[in-house]
Amino acid sequence: MASKHPDKQKRGVADINVNWPLNHRLRMIMMQRLETSYLQTKEESMSTQNSLLRGWIVALAGVGINLALGVLYAWSIFKGAIVDSINKGGEGAFTWDVSSANDPYAVACLAFAFSMIIAGKMQDKLGPKITCIIGGLMVGGGFILSSQSNDYWTWIIGFGFLVGSGMGFGYSAATPPALKWFPTKMTGLIAGIVVSGFGLASLYIAPLATYLLNTYGLQQAMLYFGFAFMAVVSLLALLVSNPPEGYVANLVDTPSTATATAPKVENNDLSPRQLFSQGKFYALWVCYFIGSGAGLMVIGSAKGMAKASMGEMAFLVVAIMSIGNAAGRLIAGVVSDKIGRANTLMIMLVFQAALMFSSIFVFQQSNASPVVVVLLVSFMVFNYGTNLSLFPSFTKDLWGMTHFGMNYGILFSAWGIGAFALVRISEVLKARTGDYTLSFAVAGVLLLVGAMMASTLRKAQPVVAVDAVEEEDLVLQKAGIE
Repeated sequence: MASKHPDKQKRGVADINVNWPLNHRLRMIMMQRLETSYLQTKEESMSTQNSLLRGWIVALAGVGINLALGVLYAWSIFKGAIVDSINKGGEGAFTWDVSSANDPYAVACLAFAFSMIIAGKMQDKLGPKITCIIGGLMVGGGFILSSQSNDYWTWIIGFGFLVGSGMGFGYSAATPPALKWFPTKMTGLIAGIVVSGFGLASLYIAPLATYLLNTYGLQQAMLYFGFAFMAVVSLLALLVSNPPEGYVANLVDTPSTATATAPKVENNDLSPRQLFSQGKFYALWVCYFIGSGAGLMVIGSAKGMAKASMGEMAFLVVAIMSIGNAAGRLIAGVVSDKIGRANTLMIMLVFQAALMFSSIFVFQQSNASPVVVVLLVSFMVFNYGTNLSLFPSFTKDLWGMTHFGMNYGILFSAWGIGAFALVRISEVLKARTGDYTLSFAVAGVLLLVGAMMASTLRKAQPVVAVDAVEEEDLVLQKAGIE
């Protein structure tokens, strides 16, 4: 009997003969349904695997981009060379005021933060690839410009404005596309993995920068970094892309399952303008301001703080703390997927405050143990790193992915303003008092205030991912099987 269904013949499925015995026909119907179900499941599984593979390529490209952009965390190496040049004087030396040595870093942090708003809008509209390439060209150009002069304003424009803005463009194009390829239950993990590259950068940049500075001098080292970062970021940008329109990561994120079992998120898919009507936005902004500012205060002066106990080997603390920075991003992402973003943030802010107060006693000792210094700085940077995975996860959970780039860019302004304000205040206080005691005390009090604000966010829990058992129950209910 000729089949009326070529697709069934193609799959090896025969038509049912009405003359067959009833029990035989029923068996054939059941076999056809099982075969069809198996083939559909296999096709969907292969499609999901291919999509996740593509997602991992995007995520790993984002890690590579951030490994280049993370040169910001090795600033204390460059700052040390500038301060040494100021103190030595002579022909061709830097002639800045010593209290201004951190200004390019502070301006870079500020430019980084505010460029994220523009870059976020651009990557929402034009895609991450173009945005990231622009960022790579700006970072490279800023390093090259800084390599050409010792002038204060050249460094403010080159390293401060161009490098900082370029980092904002590159950074904004790395995390959002990676998050779009994966389900909600993996948000914290993926955000932590992608941004961990930024934290790990000091692990190779610190010794490399020290070698280049000792061998070729500051100017030539900046030139080499400029060309290298321009090439690396631009090439990796070619691997970064958003998923196709209408893409759904898996069953967890489909409306039919997510809304049936999880509480509705009140503020999901908000536009950038709507953020300013949300109390949660202001609470998150203040927490980000405090957490990032306190951490960057330590990162920007890490080598100087460690020099008293470690001497010329102080650059090692910059490399070692990068492990803590990356670990904080990754661990906080995973933990927040389990216990909630707000709970994780509150714990980390309290922990950071305790470390700040402990630092007052450690750094007052001229013979402080190098091991204690390294551990203390690494744990402080660990806590700082948690911010960089928690806040993009908060942004996705509370306000959706439609305007993620610009929404996170607006929230990220807290990072830049916090860095600019607290880093500058820390330098001024050190110049007046001779040490970091007062800076640590101020940061510790602010962190406790941030922890109290984080406790108010605990009611705003993200959508809880549907687990495998719940998914199976829903499928059975749809089929009418109790």
